[in-house]
Amino acid sequence: MTCAEIRRETVPAQALWQSFVRLGQRVAGLLLRPKTLGVRAVALDDRNRVFLVRHTYIPGFCLPGGGVEARETALRSLERELDEEGELEIAGPARLIGFYYNPRHSSRDHVVLYLVRVRQVKPRLPDWEIAESGFFPLDALPDDATPATRAHIQEALGLSTPSLHW
Repeated sequence: MTCAEIRRETVPAQALWQSFVRLGQRVAGLLLRPKTLGVRAVALDDRNRVFLVRHTYIPGFCLPGGGVEARETALRSLERELDEEGELEIAGPARLIGFYYNPRHSSRDHVVLYLVRVRQVKPRLPDWEIAESGFFPLDALPDDATPATRAHIQEALGLSTPSLHW
């Protein structure tokens, strides 16, 4: 076998091995150090009421939102989550309020907060995820609205300085 023949046989094997190693590194990175991104909305209707949800698995009313899925933009995720959690449609441009670090969830979690006008297509019925939801006047939030929810509403309305942490 000549040197050229040996090179032709080993180069594809090396390239295959390098591709396998890179794939392994990507999988390990996703499993061992996943980055997570979520979206939340201060969603106001035409009467300037804010839409809040009470989940079945955590206490208190909070802003609607959830995780950004693979190959999904934050805005697309926002549209999907508002539809899923409130039967809401976006009725105007979404305004980016902040990009927050959320150390309570994981050391690599971030939340994008938007201020957006919405309209409800139909009433949102309770299910396994959402126990209760509705629009509330800004000056009459439910007693069990979480402190973080109250703070983020104030930030979105420009009544306080946005925090760096969720």
